[in-house]
Amino acid sequence: MIEIDNSIELVSVFIRAGGVVMYAIAAVLVLLWLLILERTYFIWLSFNPLQQHWLARWQQRQQLLEQQGKQGQHWQDPFIRQAMIGQAELALTRHFPLLSALIKICPLLGLLGTVSGMIQVFDVVAVHGTGNPKLLASGISMATIPTLAGLVCALSGLLVYSRLERRSKVLLSRFSQQLVVN
Repeated sequence: MIEIDNSIELVSVFIRAGGVVMYAIAAVLVLLWLLILERTYFIWLSFNPLQQHWLARWQQRQQLLEQQGKQGQHWQDPFIRQAMIGQAELALTRHFPLLSALIKICPLLGLLGTVSGMIQVFDVVAVHGTGNPKLLASGISMATIPTLAGLVCALSGLLVYSRLERRSKVLLSRFSQQLVVN
């Protein structure tokens, strides 16, 4: 329990050292990872039952056509197949544009923190001159910490996002191959 308290205190000090922009980066990071966890859960656990439902509907339709004596491909089959693939693609790629936007926002927020920290450094130089290195160091750390945080957030999100995107493409490809006419 003491280790958790120490970790929370270290994160709190890190956020305060980076300035107000760090709160925005933290909020974006929380939203980003909530969406990543939701997409991971859906892609790895929830998509398969949904896919099985669509495949069962497709097979029932094929069996019904066979019972009616219609052999081969019916004229509606390509349209129904494409609609099912479209539903699967929408389900798999839900929130991907938002995830992509959040990943792109992180470094920009870091850059905003850099600019605001440098403004603070210039204010210190204007008021106190260059004779007080402690005040300068405070502004410089406020300039570099948000940059670091924004880049780390973006890189961690990009790594997982690219894996989710690749997995969804594989699942969609497999699903479209399973929708065949008997």
